[in-house]
Amino acid sequence: MYMVTIDHAKCDGDGSCANVCPQAVFTMNGGKAEAANMSDCIFCQTCAENCPQQAITVTEM
Repeated sequence: MYMVTIDHAKCDGDGSCANVCPQAVFTMNGGKAEAANMSDCIFCQTCAENCPQQAITVTEM
């Protein structure tokens, strides 16, 4: 399993993580990204690579 962490101070809510995630891990809530389906994460790192604010970290648990 993987831990998806979002730094909400950096997140500007552009939704790029939600748009590129092949597993639909992210939802948008109150203008910020949330890792709602973390158990579906496959550690592809697409979200972190595409976040222009570098607000996402994915680590193995």
